[in-house]
Amino acid sequence: MDSGLHSIGETARLSGLSISALRFYDGAGVFGPARVDPQTGYRWYAPEQLADARLIARLRRVGMPLADVSRVLAGRPGEAAAALDAHLRRLEEGLADARRELSTVRHLLELRENPVQSTRLTLPAAELAAAVDAVRFAVGPDGSLPQVAGVLFETDGAVLRLVATDRYRLAVSEAAAGTVEGPSVAVLAPTAFVDALRGLLAGAGDGTAELTVAEGVLAAAAGGREATGSPVPADFPDYRPMLRPEPVHRVEIAADALLEGLGAGPVRTVRRDQDGVDFPVSELAVSADGALTVGGAEEGDGLCVRVNRDFLLEAVGAGARGQLVLELGGPVAPLAVRFPDRAGTFSLLMPTAP
Repeated sequence: MDSGLHSIGETARLSGLSISALRFYDGAGVFGPARVDPQTGYRWYAPEQLADARLIARLRRVGMPLADVSRVLAGRPGEAAAALDAHLRRLEEGLADARRELSTVRHLLELRENPVQSTRLTLPAAELAAAVDAVRFAVGPDGSLPQVAGVLFETDGAVLRLVATDRYRLAVSEAAAGTVEGPSVAVLAPTAFVDALRGLLAGAGDGTAELTVAEGVLAAAAGGREATGSPVPADFPDYRPMLRPEPVHRVEIAADALLEGLGAGPVRTVRRDQDGVDFPVSELAVSADGALTVGGAEEGDGLCVRVNRDFLLEAVGAGARGQLVLELGGPVAPLAVRFPDRAGTFSLLMPTAP
C-alpha cells in the first residue's frame, strides 16, 4: 500500500472523526476513502482528504444534517455559505424554542408553590376573533386524541399565539395583546371554551376582550358577557419544528383565483388508510417558469403537490380575502398557505400520497 495514504484509524485520529463515523459517511456517499483494498476491504485515505474530514468533524459537532454536509463539501459557489446560514438559523430558532419551553417549565414549578398565580391578557376583540377563526377549522374532531382536542393558547411576550392541529394539518395565528399581566403561559383550551369565546367576541364589536388563565381555570370576558372552562390536561404536540419548512417554490396568488381554480379543477377521491375516510384530492402544479395551475403537471414538468381539497379550501377561507402566498417544498413536504398582510397567520397541510 502506498505509504502516502492513511489508514482509517490514522484518519480518525488526525481528523477528530471516529472510525464508525468515517464508515457511516462512506456508506452514505458523503465522504469516502481514496482507495479500498479489494482483498481486505481496508479503507485508505489520501493526505489531502484530511481537510474535508476535519471540516466534517466540525459540522458534526454542531449537528448539521447530512444533506447540508454534502452541500458544504461540494463547494459550489454560494451553496456552502447558504447551507451554513440556514443551519445557523435553525440552531438560533431551536435555542429560542428551548428558552420558551424552559420558561414554561419554570412557570409550572412556580405554580406548585403558588397555585393561585394567574396570567391576564387584554386584546382587541376583533383581532382575537380573527385569530380564532384562522385556526378553529384545524381542531381535531370529536373523539380524537386529547392532545389535539382544542386550541393551544400560548403567550410569547406581548403576543398571544393560537395553534390547532388534527395531525393532518396545522394552523397558527397571532394576536397582539394590549397588556399581559403574569408569567408566560401555554394551555390547551377545549373546543367548547373556544366556541364560547368566539360567541362572546361576536358581540364585542370594536371593544376589548380579557383572557385569564390560572391553574385549571380559563376565563374570558367581552361585550359584557363571560365564559369559563378548564384546560385540557394534555400536552399539545410539539409544533415548532413544523414552522421552519424550506420551500422550493413560493407562489403569490389571489385567494379568489385559487378558490376558482379549485372549484373548476379536476378532483379525485382518496381513502385515508388510518381511518378509512374518503376525501377529495386536488393537485397543485408549479411549472418550470413558476406558474401555478390546479390539476397537475405534465410528466417531468415542474413540481406537483397533492392535498386534501376540503382542507385547502378551509385554510384559504380562514384568512382575509386578498393575496396568498403558497410555499411548496415538494410532493412529500407540507404545503404552506400564508397571508402577506398577517405574518403570524398561516396553515400547513400534509400532502397525500401520489
